[in-house]
Amino acid sequence: MTRKFVPYANEADVLTIGGLTIENRLDRITIDGDIDLTMDKAGLTHARELYQLLGAAVARLEAQQDLPATLPAPQVKKVGNPFG
Repeated sequence: MTRKFVPYANEADVLTIGGLTIENRLDRITIDGDIDLTMDKAGLTHARELYQLLGAAVARLEAQQDLPATLPAPQVKKVGNPFG
């Protein structure tokens, strides 16, 4: 990863790996998109980036003493179009 992405650290970081978009939140990480881990140097780079990201997420989750069984789905608010 080219810049530091600390899982569950903030509500602002977004990381792109191949065709994946990874969004940071305080209580979840959202991964959207698709990726081909091709049998070449580009595939190896993407695999290493995913491995690093998921390893950091697992370490953070394992360090949390009071993990709930599940979290509720995030609340979604609809807001008016400020341009319309």
